[in-house]
Amino acid sequence: MIVTPLDSAQLDSKEQYVFYHKMVDFALKELIIGVQHQQLCNQQELALFNQYCNLLTYTIESMRIKYMYDEEDNMKIDLTDSGFPNYLEFRYLFNDLELRDQHIKRLPSLKRLQDDFLDTLMRRKEHISKRKLFEASSIAYYTSVKKEYIFNRFVQGKILGVPKNLNYDTMTSWSFYDVSLNRPFICFMYFNHDKDKILDYKDEIYDTLKQTADRKMPMDAMAYAIDRRLGKLKPKVIKRIDLGPLHNVFAKDEHELTHAVLDSITKKEIPLESFAMSFTIDEIRSSGEIKKGSFFSKQIFQKWDNPVNEKYVFAPHRIIQMLYNKTPEVMNKLAKAPIQVSDLKIDNT
Repeated sequence: MIVTPLDSAQLDSKEQYVFYHKMVDFALKELIIGVQHQQLCNQQELALFNQYCNLLTYTIESMRIKYMYDEEDNMKIDLTDSGFPNYLEFRYLFNDLELRDQHIKRLPSLKRLQDDFLDTLMRRKEHISKRKLFEASSIAYYTSVKKEYIFNRFVQGKILGVPKNLNYDTMTSWSFYDVSLNRPFICFMYFNHDKDKILDYKDEIYDTLKQTADRKMPMDAMAYAIDRRLGKLKPKVIKRIDLGPLHNVFAKDEHELTHAVLDSITKKEIPLESFAMSFTIDEIRSSGEIKKGSFFSKQIFQKWDNPVNEKYVFAPHRIIQMLYNKTPEVMNKLAKAPIQVSDLKIDNT
């Protein structure tokens, strides 16, 4: 049985690493399927959503390889408002890969390590030492993990055209990992512009998004900041997807869903690997334009409607039933009935 102290933010055993990474990987993949089946995003958004989620799962898998046999450091996860790794783990991962060559030089060659493994197992009939296992996982980590596939603090998507049936010329996407919440967010923006000059304006668009839309904030504040700085653009729709929190045995927060999951696990009403994933879509739209400024320097601004906030929950059938019994008020306020995903099966013996 895996015992996880709720006052600890570290995974300090191999069993916990295996358990945690299986859970996060499974939950994210089920989330992708659920978002697609429920059509919570259009086809273009869904393709981009999948790409960002794949970056996230790749990054967390890289962390698993990095820490599996490390006896000195332990991976830290956020127990208070996300269920995902602490933001600093993403930073450490990126910094590691910046110094990849230096780290590899300190490790034995792969051929030497393979010979040592064979000698230990076949001739001496002994177990591989943790030090050797750590060296092997470090070689795998530094030689296989690609820096360009890491989910960084801010990831900018390309400027793309949109289907002709929409009333906008173009869209772009970006994702960020909120440092205070330790949760990933994915954003989309649809806008109109002077088509002949948009590529010349690309760097300014990217720079503005990175500086004004790289953390969770009120949607109207985000929309106004983008609109004010990008005078040559007419942003029309901004959508932000909040992934999490992931409610599970590792969590320690004030969310009612987390308390319900932990309470039921403690009473053995549901298995240890039970989870639920919160999922929020915030959207703000322009309903028109207004002009501000003097006669000689007027700027056109968007008139933003009130933001729309839609909350969803993804969970296996048994967990949905439990949440309805223990948190009916939360469940009844969702934008849609809880979305069922598959059960996670982990052998805890």
